[in-house]
Amino acid sequence: MKRGKLSIVLAAMLALAVAMTGCGGGQTAKTVEQKGDLSSKLTEVIKAEQPEKNPDLAKSRKDTLIIGVDTPDGVLNPLYADSSYDNKINTTIFDYLLGKDPQGQPVPGVAEQWEISADGLEYTFHLRKNATFHDGSPVTAEDVAFSYYILSDSSYDGPNDVFSSFIKGCKAYHDGIATTIEGIQIIDPYTIKFVLEKPNASVLYSFTEYFSPILSKAYYGKDYKQGNTEGIKKLHRAPMGSGPYKFVQYKEGIETILTANENYWKGKPKIKNVIYKATNENTRIQMLSSGEIDLDEVTVNARNVAQLKTAGFLTIQMHPTNGYGYMAMNIANPMFSDRKVRQALAYGLNRKQVVDAVYEGYADVANEPESKVGWAFNPDVNTYEYNPEKAAQMLEEAGWRKGADGIREKDGKKFIIHFTASSPNPVNDALIPVAKQNYEQLGIKFVPEQMEFNGVVRKQKSGEAEMFFMAWGLNTDPDNSTIFKTKGTQNYLHYSNAKVDALLEKGLATTNLAERKQVYQELYKELNEDLPYIFMYQRRDMYPINARVQGISISPYRNFTYDLWQAEII
Repeated sequence: MKRGKLSIVLAAMLALAVAMTGCGGGQTAKTVEQKGDLSSKLTEVIKAEQPEKNPDLAKSRKDTLIIGVDTPDGVLNPLYADSSYDNKINTTIFDYLLGKDPQGQPVPGVAEQWEISADGLEYTFHLRKNATFHDGSPVTAEDVAFSYYILSDSSYDGPNDVFSSFIKGCKAYHDGIATTIEGIQIIDPYTIKFVLEKPNASVLYSFTEYFSPILSKAYYGKDYKQGNTEGIKKLHRAPMGSGPYKFVQYKEGIETILTANENYWKGKPKIKNVIYKATNENTRIQMLSSGEIDLDEVTVNARNVAQLKTAGFLTIQMHPTNGYGYMAMNIANPMFSDRKVRQALAYGLNRKQVVDAVYEGYADVANEPESKVGWAFNPDVNTYEYNPEKAAQMLEEAGWRKGADGIREKDGKKFIIHFTASSPNPVNDALIPVAKQNYEQLGIKFVPEQMEFNGVVRKQKSGEAEMFFMAWGLNTDPDNSTIFKTKGTQNYLHYSNAKVDALLEKGLATTNLAERKQVYQELYKELNEDLPYIFMYQRRDMYPINARVQGISISPYRNFTYDLWQAEII
């Protein structure tokens, strides 16, 4: 998936740790009331009923907004960051060629207007003349082009995939055949044209977010030479952008401090300081309730909603997530290389029991890599209802048979899954006991290995993890080439399927919306059958916001960072 399509790359883990019921031993999943239609794109707002109860700790902060966020990696460069935690900070520091509205559609950003040629091959952007970097220098077409040179460089090792945009000449630059990119043309200091090799139905969305951050060429490129991006990576913890807030300090594992960009082109932010403070599943509701933080994302379930409402001074914004959670399997591992085995693992896991235990009716079991708010969602796919008998039969057919110890084996190898799990994490807290029981009944040993989130990410990227839980956040356009295409830049699981590759190519080449929808629905059906992931859920996002903070609106397609420049403390 192009990062222009991925609003959070490793969107992940959810919020307050909760005591799970009906999720282990021989218990039956409890009946849970479903909380409305997840296909709705509307944001529900539960207003604070007693703002006067706001703690003195919060009221004493007249010029500072404190936002809770899971511990970031500290990759404060949107070209390289691969977690939603880093990118919440990055979208506050950096600006993008285009913005997006609450429905996820492109709107003017640093580019105040644009034109698309009749043949769909040329995209011309006109930049604002009042946009400046935090050092006071103007944002120019050279700076916009610079990011694409980095993305095309042979030494670039971040998650973005510039090649799926079909910009003419990126591959030649990457291969060292050319020293310039033919399809990036600087018309004048404030006008830039992108020329494509062939039409790309999703490319405009690529200019809206992580795929098109504008980096200062003077600041980031002073040591850059074609084939060597090391100097850029050395600045990950000294970022300098053109967004509404300037970087002040990064304290690893504690907080990231920012201050207002007084020269921001949209206008000086109304709040002087923004601090992203590290929180986790065990701390965030307490920190919201005490006034220590003003905003955070909290796991949505009946108990957490009730607890947050009880505080009285927290306004809750809630909407269906444009994303999904999943259990990933390393396809390079012989245990998972057979499609029939992957299907058996889906049939053999009581996913609804896990989802209901965590979200208590605020989430649905998912069966494809698209959310119900997405225009390409396919309602006609296999739902893999829990069926241990069918799972056992499929494992037998795949040649995995129980040994004397009750554990299945094939070709002398035991079926033992080492599950890498982030902790604390309410999904893993519910998932592990269910998976352990369900799979061991099938003759599969399930061994959880719990660690902090960044450790899971490292094992994921290195290929060491056999199975793990993660979540993706999506953008408006459904292209997911970097995840599922053979050798995609975020295809950490070594997944390869020629039909999937062909459909991904066709989806980008098809410009008619109705025809594109058919392509992606066919793609989702194939992914549902081939199962590179065991799809887990689509949930709601829930953001409690201190009532003293006004002017922030969140939707399935854009988080709170889009409104920070206009937010105010009353």
